[in-house]
Amino acid sequence: MADPSPAPDPDPDPRAHPDPKGFLHSSREEWPRRPVEDRVRDWNEVYVPGALLPIVRTQADRCMDCGIPFCHDACPLGNLIPDWNDLVARGDWRGASDRLHATNNFPEFTGRLCPAPCETGCVLAINQPAVTIKNVEVAIADRAWADGLAPPRPPDRLSGRTVAVIGSGPTGLAAAQQLTRAGHTVAVYERDDRIGGLMRYGIPEFKMEKRHLERRITQMRAEGTRFRTSTAVGRDIGAAELRARYDAVVLAVGATAWRELPVEGSELSGIHQAMEYLPLANRVCEGDLDASPLSAAGKDVVIVGGGDTGADCLGTAVREGAKSVTQLDIYAQPGAERDEDSDPWPVYPKIYRLSAAHEEARDLETAPAADADARLFAASTLRFTGDAAGRVRSLHLVEVDAERRPRPNTERVLPADLVLLALGFSGPDRSDGLVGQLGLSLDPRGTITRDADFATNVPGVYAAGDAARGQSLIVWAIAEGRAVAAAVDRHLTGASRLPAPIGPHDRPMTA
Repeated sequence: MADPSPAPDPDPDPRAHPDPKGFLHSSREEWPRRPVEDRVRDWNEVYVPGALLPIVRTQADRCMDCGIPFCHDACPLGNLIPDWNDLVARGDWRGASDRLHATNNFPEFTGRLCPAPCETGCVLAINQPAVTIKNVEVAIADRAWADGLAPPRPPDRLSGRTVAVIGSGPTGLAAAQQLTRAGHTVAVYERDDRIGGLMRYGIPEFKMEKRHLERRITQMRAEGTRFRTSTAVGRDIGAAELRARYDAVVLAVGATAWRELPVEGSELSGIHQAMEYLPLANRVCEGDLDASPLSAAGKDVVIVGGGDTGADCLGTAVREGAKSVTQLDIYAQPGAERDEDSDPWPVYPKIYRLSAAHEEARDLETAPAADADARLFAASTLRFTGDAAGRVRSLHLVEVDAERRPRPNTERVLPADLVLLALGFSGPDRSDGLVGQLGLSLDPRGTITRDADFATNVPGVYAAGDAARGQSLIVWAIAEGRAVAAAVDRHLTGASRLPAPIGPHDRPMTA
């Protein structure tokens, strides 16, 4: 594991005055990554330990303290970004931690995992590189833990009301922490053997070391939240029975019903879903397995799907020692600059981004035939072919236009011993019986329907996160957890002082 101790603050004087023209005097500088050849040999986080703190105060100083900070609207949590930027620039880490935690239960998660829509909404980004908001956020969070500024906050008194939260991803954990701190007795039910949901088994260790997750779980236990692992509601315990046992139930089960790829040859051995592959690699890091039974070691790997989950598979396969790795993205390669007509500021633009995994694939040349790094853009899978034993051996693809129509004479064949499908998710998994046993109403997308108070069609049952919203970002997941907690608190007590940063039908800014 990387060194968990942050480097000493080079100037801890809280009386320091920020530079009001910092954005004119300093350029954007991001947390440096470790050299590719070093980091692909381990599973530690990709960033240089201790290298963020020496630069973060200067970066915070670049914030212009805008009269109308669009970064607030770009982030569904409503983070007080100019406030904590100013406090970091002054060296007031306690004040910065208080402001940050006022709107975000888990900033060390979002600071590592969120794609930072706040930065694309930064006013400075109109004509300059944006403030490194995400880096400042994670620096505050890590400094808070190092300095003991994130102690447990148990309630002063208990309400006598009980709540079951089903699911322990960021939505479930945020809802549970808010409701526990409001004085309710909360139990979190998780079907896996460890708490954390996709943060535990879906997010690779090199993106977020699980010690950050364990630290929050320890905090929540000290506050009074109870955890029930290896318990699938609907299978190990009846959903109706659980509903009868608690005053309210929050469904935060995520959207884990993965999408298939219905093409010829999809039944061949060696074709797996990303969420079959990634958890096994995480279990190796947890010490549960010596090696993954789906290891990419020595194999030609093709990843179908151009999103973040596909990139997680890419970085994992590289570390496992794949012979080659290629990622297929059905969309055309985006440009390096924002298209002001289709993606005007401050919406999140479709631009070419180089994640740590793509940087690794580019430098190591894992896919010589790729358009950029390891990706083939505007590529659609036609079929798979295999050997006499029924194992996949190749993937046949075709180039497509903007309407996803095949371009003539563009068929290609890639060698493939392992194919990973990262095509997204369509809603909550129904195999455990939870949806059917409660009689929950679903919308045409397969997600759980709810009213303006996050309530489902079943009295006392609420739905939040990807299970009801559909696939989204971790900041939306945490915002949903905080908002549903306020709704449940009102239901149980008649009023609530808990913040509700979003409504169930709010959506990101679009052009």
